[in-house]
Amino acid sequence: MIDNLNEQRCFELLASTTVGRLGFVTGERVSIIPVNYTLDGRDILVRASSDGVLSAVPGSAIEPAFEVDHHDDLAGTAWSVLLSGPVAAEQETEPFSGRAAPWAGGERTLLLRLQPSSISGRIVRREPG
Repeated sequence: MIDNLNEQRCFELLASTTVGRLGFVTGERVSIIPVNYTLDGRDILVRASSDGVLSAVPGSAIEPAFEVDHHDDLAGTAWSVLLSGPVAAEQETEPFSGRAAPWAGGERTLLLRLQPSSISGRIVRREPG
């Protein structure tokens, strides 16, 4: 069974984890990069290297997408949240801490802020038996 999630539930699920995927177009290709993130109200914040592949995302002609999902094989459930919207770049010097700290390491002083213009989510439950 598949059910759509309301916006409030989508944000609750986004707040429950710290790893998602940022999808964007570079040249004639779609790139999808796993990233650590945190929420700032309704905005998604991602730390990036100022000279890395993600530094080209702000100002993209095509709005980037951001996706987070989770599945539980034992419970037979899964959910997915998908957002899209413009991404702006900000210079920051304070690193994310705790669970939102970038796993990749290195200097990550470019803060990417995705401001959602659309959000959708779905939950899937396996039928018993």
